[in-house]
Amino acid sequence: MNKTHGVLIIEDDFRIAEINRQFVEQTAGFRVLHEAKTRAEALSFLAEHAGQISLVLLDAYIPDATGLELLWEIRRHYRHIDIVMVTAAKEVDTIQEALRGGVFDYLIKPTQSERMAHMLDRFLKERALLEQKQEMSQEELDRALNRHPAVAEPPPAAASSSLPKGIDKLTLDTVLSTMAQAREPQTAVDLAKAIGASRSTARRYLEYLVAQGKACAEQAYGEVGRPERRYRLNP
Repeated sequence: MNKTHGVLIIEDDFRIAEINRQFVEQTAGFRVLHEAKTRAEALSFLAEHAGQISLVLLDAYIPDATGLELLWEIRRHYRHIDIVMVTAAKEVDTIQEALRGGVFDYLIKPTQSERMAHMLDRFLKERALLEQKQEMSQEELDRALNRHPAVAEPPPAAASSSLPKGIDKLTLDTVLSTMAQAREPQTAVDLAKAIGASRSTARRYLEYLVAQGKACAEQAYGEVGRPERRYRLNP
Protein backbone atom coordinates (compact mmCIF):
# COMPACT_ATOMS: atom_id res chain seq x y z
CA MET A 1 0.00 0.00 0.00
CA ASN A 2 1.39 3.43 -0.97
CA LYS A 3 2.23 5.76 1.89
CA THR A 4 0.34 9.04 2.24
CA HIS A 5 2.43 11.98 3.43
CA GLY A 6 0.79 14.52 5.72
CA VAL A 7 1.30 18.17 4.81
CA LEU A 8 1.06 21.29 7.00
CA ILE A 9 0.55 24.61 5.20
CA ILE A 10 1.68 27.72 7.12
CA GLU A 11 0.22 30.71 5.27
CA ASP A 12 -1.74 33.69 6.63
CA ASP A 13 -3.60 34.39 3.36
CA PHE A 14 -6.46 31.88 3.30
CA ARG A 15 -6.85 32.22 -0.48
CA ILE A 16 -3.24 31.26 -1.16
CA ALA A 17 -3.45 28.50 1.44
CA GLU A 18 -6.43 27.04 -0.38
CA ILE A 19 -4.65 27.24 -3.75
CA ASN A 20 -1.66 25.43 -2.25
CA ARG A 21 -3.99 22.82 -0.76
CA GLN A 22 -5.48 22.17 -4.19
CA PHE A 23 -2.02 21.92 -5.76
CA VAL A 24 -0.88 19.40 -3.13
CA GLU A 25 -3.98 17.24 -3.21
CA GLN A 26 -3.85 16.93 -7.00
CA THR A 27 -0.79 14.73 -6.45
CA ALA A 28 -1.42 11.20 -5.19
CA GLY A 29 0.46 10.38 -2.00
CA PHE A 30 -0.20 13.65 -0.14
CA ARG A 31 -2.91 14.92 2.19
CA VAL A 32 -3.09 18.38 3.72
CA LEU A 33 -3.79 17.92 7.44
CA HIS A 34 -3.99 21.56 8.48
CA GLU A 35 -3.63 25.16 7.34
CA ALA A 36 -2.05 27.38 10.02
CA LYS A 37 -2.12 31.18 9.80
CA THR A 38 0.39 31.96 12.57
CA ARG A 39 3.51 30.61 14.26
CA ALA A 40 1.51 29.87 17.43
CA GLU A 41 -1.13 27.88 15.54
CA ALA A 42 1.51 25.96 13.57
CA LEU A 43 3.52 25.00 16.66
CA SER A 44 0.37 24.01 18.54
CA PHE A 45 -0.64 21.69 15.71
CA LEU A 46 2.86 20.23 15.43
CA ALA A 47 2.98 19.56 19.16
CA GLU A 48 0.06 17.16 18.76
CA HIS A 49 0.43 15.86 15.22
CA ALA A 50 4.12 16.07 14.25
CA GLY A 51 4.29 12.31 13.76
CA GLN A 52 1.75 12.56 10.94
CA ILE A 53 3.56 15.40 9.13
CA SER A 54 6.16 14.74 6.45
CA LEU A 55 6.19 18.11 4.71
CA VAL A 56 5.62 21.76 5.67
CA LEU A 57 4.87 24.49 3.12
CA LEU A 58 6.05 27.68 4.82
CA ASP A 59 5.57 31.34 3.90
CA ALA A 60 8.33 33.83 4.77
CA TYR A 61 5.77 36.35 6.02
CA ILE A 62 3.47 35.37 8.90
CA PRO A 63 1.96 37.70 11.54
CA ASP A 64 3.75 36.63 14.73
CA ALA A 65 7.20 35.60 13.41
CA THR A 66 9.29 35.54 10.29
CA GLY A 67 9.17 32.38 8.22
CA LEU A 68 12.92 31.95 8.69
CA GLU A 69 12.58 32.04 12.49
CA LEU A 70 9.90 29.39 12.30
CA LEU A 71 12.02 27.39 9.84
CA TRP A 72 14.84 27.08 12.38
CA GLU A 73 12.38 26.33 15.18
CA ILE A 74 10.81 23.46 13.24
CA ARG A 75 14.24 22.23 12.20
CA ARG A 76 15.40 22.08 15.85
CA HIS A 77 12.40 20.18 17.19
CA TYR A 78 11.11 18.14 14.23
CA ARG A 79 14.06 16.91 12.22
CA HIS A 80 12.03 14.29 10.35
CA ILE A 81 9.94 16.98 8.64
CA ASP A 82 10.97 18.45 5.30
CA ILE A 83 10.26 22.14 4.71
CA VAL A 84 9.53 23.95 1.45
CA MET A 85 9.43 27.74 1.40
CA VAL A 86 6.47 28.98 -0.66
CA THR A 87 6.82 32.74 -0.58
CA ALA A 88 7.04 36.00 -2.48
CA ALA A 89 10.40 36.72 -0.85
CA LYS A 90 13.03 36.99 -3.58
CA GLU A 91 15.84 38.54 -1.55
CA VAL A 92 19.07 36.59 -1.88
CA ASP A 93 19.76 36.84 1.87
CA THR A 94 16.42 35.17 2.60
CA ILE A 95 17.02 32.45 0.01
CA GLN A 96 20.52 31.77 1.32
CA GLU A 97 19.38 31.43 4.93
CA ALA A 98 16.54 29.13 3.89
CA LEU A 99 19.02 26.94 2.00
CA ARG A 100 21.33 26.89 5.03
CA GLY A 101 18.34 25.81 7.07
CA GLY A 102 18.02 22.75 4.85
CA VAL A 103 14.82 23.51 2.96
CA PHE A 104 13.83 20.81 0.51
CA ASP A 105 12.89 23.45 -2.07
CA TYR A 106 12.15 27.15 -2.48
CA LEU A 107 9.12 28.19 -4.56
CA ILE A 108 8.53 31.85 -5.40
CA LYS A 109 4.94 33.10 -5.59
CA PRO A 110 2.87 33.08 -7.65
CA THR A 111 3.57 29.35 -7.68
CA GLN A 112 2.98 27.52 -10.95
CA SER A 113 1.15 24.20 -10.71
CA GLU A 114 3.83 22.50 -12.84
CA ARG A 115 6.59 23.67 -10.48
CA MET A 116 4.68 22.49 -7.41
CA ALA A 117 3.97 19.14 -9.07
CA HIS A 118 7.67 18.75 -9.93
CA MET A 119 8.65 19.41 -6.31
CA LEU A 120 6.10 16.94 -4.94
CA ASP A 121 7.13 14.26 -7.43
CA ARG A 122 10.80 14.70 -6.47
CA PHE A 123 9.86 14.51 -2.79
CA LEU A 124 8.04 11.20 -3.28
CA LYS A 125 10.91 9.69 -5.25
CA GLU A 126 13.59 10.78 -2.76
CA ARG A 127 11.62 9.62 0.27
CA ALA A 128 10.90 6.25 -1.35
CA LEU A 129 14.54 5.74 -2.31
CA LEU A 130 15.92 6.70 1.09
CA GLU A 131 13.43 4.46 2.90
CA GLN A 132 14.50 1.48 0.79
CA LYS A 133 18.25 1.91 1.29
CA GLN A 134 20.64 1.49 4.20
CA GLU A 135 23.67 2.58 2.18
CA MET A 136 24.06 4.49 -1.07
CA SER A 137 26.82 4.90 -3.61
CA GLN A 138 27.90 8.35 -4.83
CA GLU A 139 26.10 7.76 -8.13
CA GLU A 140 22.84 6.81 -6.38
CA LEU A 141 23.09 9.83 -4.09
CA ASP A 142 23.75 12.17 -7.01
CA ARG A 143 20.68 10.85 -8.81
CA ALA A 144 18.54 11.15 -5.67
CA LEU A 145 19.62 14.73 -5.06
CA ASN A 146 19.55 15.58 -8.76
CA ARG A 147 23.18 16.62 -8.55
CA HIS A 148 25.69 15.55 -11.15
CA PRO A 149 29.31 16.49 -11.85
CA ALA A 150 29.67 19.37 -14.27
CA VAL A 151 30.12 18.39 -17.90
CA ALA A 152 31.40 20.34 -20.85
CA GLU A 153 28.94 22.37 -22.89
CA PRO A 154 27.56 20.32 -25.79
CA PRO A 155 28.60 21.32 -29.29
CA PRO A 156 26.12 23.47 -31.25
CA ALA A 157 24.75 20.49 -33.18
CA ALA A 158 23.84 18.68 -29.94
CA ALA A 159 22.39 21.84 -28.39
CA SER A 160 19.88 22.15 -31.21
CA SER A 161 18.18 18.95 -30.01
CA SER A 162 17.21 20.49 -26.64
CA LEU A 163 13.62 21.36 -25.90
CA PRO A 164 12.43 24.86 -26.84
CA LYS A 165 11.68 27.55 -24.27
CA GLY A 166 8.40 26.91 -22.49
CA ILE A 167 8.58 23.11 -22.90
CA ASP A 168 9.70 21.26 -19.78
CA LYS A 169 10.74 17.59 -20.08
CA LEU A 170 8.92 16.49 -16.91
CA THR A 171 5.68 18.12 -18.02
CA LEU A 172 6.13 16.80 -21.56
CA ASP A 173 6.53 13.26 -20.23
CA THR A 174 3.36 13.73 -18.17
CA VAL A 175 1.47 14.96 -21.23
CA LEU A 176 2.66 12.02 -23.33
CA SER A 177 1.71 9.53 -20.61
CA THR A 178 -1.73 11.10 -20.17
CA MET A 179 -2.38 11.16 -23.92
CA ALA A 180 -1.27 7.55 -24.26
CA GLN A 181 -3.78 6.45 -21.60
CA ALA A 182 -6.68 8.50 -23.00
CA ARG A 183 -9.35 6.47 -24.79
CA GLU A 184 -10.55 9.40 -26.89
CA PRO A 185 -8.92 12.44 -28.52
CA GLN A 186 -8.27 15.18 -25.96
CA THR A 187 -9.03 18.89 -26.04
CA ALA A 188 -6.70 21.36 -24.32
CA VAL A 189 -9.31 21.63 -21.55
CA ASP A 190 -9.39 17.83 -21.09
CA LEU A 191 -5.60 17.67 -20.84
CA ALA A 192 -5.36 20.69 -18.53
CA LYS A 193 -7.71 19.02 -16.03
CA ALA A 194 -5.84 15.72 -16.26
CA ILE A 195 -2.37 17.17 -15.59
CA GLY A 196 -3.38 20.03 -13.28
CA ALA A 197 -2.22 22.84 -15.56
CA SER A 198 -3.78 25.83 -17.30
CA ARG A 199 -5.51 25.45 -20.65
CA SER A 200 -2.89 27.64 -22.35
CA THR A 201 -0.09 25.42 -20.98
CA ALA A 202 -1.86 22.26 -22.15
CA ARG A 203 -2.42 23.76 -25.63
CA ARG A 204 1.25 24.77 -25.88
CA TYR A 205 2.38 21.19 -25.26
CA LEU A 206 -0.24 19.74 -27.60
CA GLU A 207 0.76 22.05 -30.43
CA TYR A 208 4.41 21.21 -29.78
CA LEU A 209 3.62 17.49 -30.19
CA VAL A 210 1.78 18.24 -33.42
CA ALA A 211 4.76 20.23 -34.72
CA GLN A 212 7.06 17.33 -33.85
CA GLY A 213 4.83 14.85 -35.69
CA LYS A 214 4.06 12.95 -32.48
CA ALA A 215 0.39 13.93 -32.42
CA CYS A 216 -2.29 15.10 -34.80
CA ALA A 217 -5.19 17.51 -34.35
CA GLU A 218 -8.68 17.35 -35.75
CA GLN A 219 -11.44 19.95 -35.78
CA ALA A 220 -14.69 19.03 -34.02
CA TYR A 221 -17.74 20.87 -32.75
CA GLY A 222 -18.52 21.07 -29.05
CA GLU A 223 -21.89 21.18 -27.34
CA VAL A 224 -22.33 24.91 -28.02
CA GLY A 225 -21.52 24.51 -31.69
CA ARG A 226 -18.10 26.11 -31.57
CA PRO A 227 -15.22 24.35 -33.32
CA GLU A 228 -12.55 22.92 -31.04
CA ARG A 229 -9.30 21.11 -31.66
CA ARG A 230 -8.98 17.55 -30.40
CA TYR A 231 -5.61 15.88 -30.22
CA ARG A 232 -4.41 12.29 -30.29
CA LEU A 233 -0.99 10.68 -30.41
CA ASN A 234 0.14 9.25 -33.70
CA PRO A 235 0.59 5.46 -33.73
